[in-house]
Amino acid sequence: MKRFHKFLLVSGAIVFIDLLTKEIAVRVLEKKDITIIPGFLDLTLVWNRGAAFGFLAQAPEFVRKLILIFASALAVIIAIIYAYKKQDKLHPLQFYALALISGGAIGNLYDRIFIGAVRDFIDIHIKQYHWPAFNIADISISLGIILFVSYELFFKSRWVKKEEP
Repeated sequence: MKRFHKFLLVSGAIVFIDLLTKEIAVRVLEKKDITIIPGFLDLTLVWNRGAAFGFLAQAPEFVRKLILIFASALAVIIAIIYAYKKQDKLHPLQFYALALISGGAIGNLYDRIFIGAVRDFIDIHIKQYHWPAFNIADISISLGIILFVSYELFFKSRWVKKEEP
């Protein structure tokens, strides 16, 4: 299988898992929240009309939608084009990090375009102090960024040296 097909497979799997879990969350959590670990982890449906952590939530709806859809689409397009053009030069960690970022961004972009808000449902908290709710797409994007940056900071010099004759 060509390397870029693997990229598309990983991104597509993330989109599928993200949209499936969001749909299940809407159906199950509309009626009541579910406590997984008391005092730490709940499943709670939150309709996020802003960006990550509620950014732009107070902006006028038309402006917010336009900015968020444009920014999300641009991020997806850049990641996919970069991965395609550099597929033979990127370390596997970078390559699959971009696939995670793309899949997550597409999942949240779908929600913004077709639903009007991102469906978040994972609620981590310590007593009354809550981290903003998130979803599988957010986890995928965050993990992809962490992997990509970690490679750049800690592994790139080692990998490049191995490639030299």
